[in-house]
Parts: sequence; C-alpha cells; structure tokens
Amino acid sequence: MPTSRVNGVELYYERAGSGPPLLFISGTGGDLRNRPNQFDGPLPRSFDMVSYDQRGLGRSEKPDVAYSMADYADDAAALMAELGWDEAFVMGVSFGGMVAQELVLRHPRRVKKLVLACTSPGGQGGSSFPFHEIERLKGEARARYLIPISDVRRTDQWAREHPEAYAKLVELSSADPFAGEPGRAAGAHRQLEARAQHDAWDRLPQIACPVMIAAGRYDGIALPETQERMAGRIPGARLQFFEGGHLFMIQDRTAVPAMAAFLLE
Repeated sequence: MPTSRVNGVELYYERAGSGPPLLFISGTGGDLRNRPNQFDGPLPRSFDMVSYDQRGLGRSEKPDVAYSMADYADDAAALMAELGWDEAFVMGVSFGGMVAQELVLRHPRRVKKLVLACTSPGGQGGSSFPFHEIERLKGEARARYLIPISDVRRTDQWAREHPEAYAKLVELSSADPFAGEPGRAAGAHRQLEARAQHDAWDRLPQIACPVMIAAGRYDGIALPETQERMAGRIPGARLQFFEGGHLFMIQDRTAVPAMAAFLLE
C-alpha cells in the first residue's frame, strides 16, 4: 500500500498512467476505496496521475486536531516533493479545488497549470454550500436533502416524475461502507471545519499560471455565478460550463476530456 509521511501525517496515495505528471485532489469525504473514481476515467491515459486520501480521510492518518486549508495545501506540496515532482499539472475538484487554490498561492512554482472544478473561492467571491451546517444529517436523510442542491434540476416534481431514477440516486448517495471506521467521523469533521474557513478571494489575482475553471450549469453547491466571479478574479482564467450539476464530470462525458485538453495544449 503506497504511503508517504508528509507534515507528520501518513498519506495514502495511488498512481497510474503515463505522460506528464498530474496531481488530482479530491473533494469533501474523498476516499480512493470508493469506485469508480478518477482512476477509472480517461485521465490515466494521458497523464502520470497521482491522487491521494487527504488527511482525515480514507486510508490516510486521521489526527483529531484542527486542520487548516494551509495544512492541506502543504500536504499536497510535500507529497509532490516526495514523488520527485518539482512541478505538475494540478486538478482540484470541489473541496480539492479549494486546496488547489491554496497550493498554487503558497507553492506557485509547484503548479504548471491548474484546473479548478466545481469549487469556490470563499470570502466576497462566494462560498460553496455550507456542509458543516448539515453535518448532523446521515444516510438517506442527507441524500434526500442534497440531491436537489447538487443538481438544481432534481426538484420535488422531478423526483415524483422519475421515481426509479430518484430512488437510485438516494441509494447511491446514502452508501457509506466505511462509516464505522476508527477516526473516520473525527477526520471528516475536521475537514468540514477547515472547509468552512476557506477564503482565497483576496489572493486570487496572485495566481500566475494558466487556469481553467470547469463547472456544472446546474450546480447548487458551487454556484455558476460564483464561477463567473472567480474567473474574473484570476488573471487570464478560462471558464467553461458543462451539462450537469456538482457531478458534471460524470454527467457530461465531454467534461474530463476538455479539462485534459486544456492541460495538454
């Protein structure tokens, strides 16, 4: 099992593919044991891709202490150093996009090009949906609450008109096979604490590398208007919307190839 000790925390990571190096940073609750995931898509066909369970998640260590967004960014930079990567392409998704913002701001020489997917800058630019406020919701209750937010087309009327599709979404969104693991609840809570404090807005003009902002047209978690503000704040940023909500990367099959093409062009 590949692990690397960085900043006092043992991080689990996986690596696949060939090509230029790509660090893929996952979102809230990301766990590489959940399949399919980023390794089952097209990215390893074009990149030497590494992704990892962030501190507090999956098979990485879960210290029950306060985490900061700077900690997550420094973890990413230290992992790159352990891999022997002076620089790499970086793709951050949702919470991973928040980490990626901190990474490029704190370690600008590490990031060759950056894709920020379904994420938010925080502060005056707008924050993503406050997951810390619904931390009490579990299983089906959480799934039913978030389905119409994750994709704003999934209204109550849509659920009534598509009962089988809605039931399948609830089932998939409710599944949590690792819920009882030691430290899991504490690690997830610590991530939400850090997420609630994310604010890179005032520093976004400092980003100097090429940036693509990829977003879902119907995302109620990372709002389209927030993507537009973020694109206007980062010099030269390219904004592209896709057909989907917060999960547009699996809803729109053109999305991941377009993100890869940006990195490789």
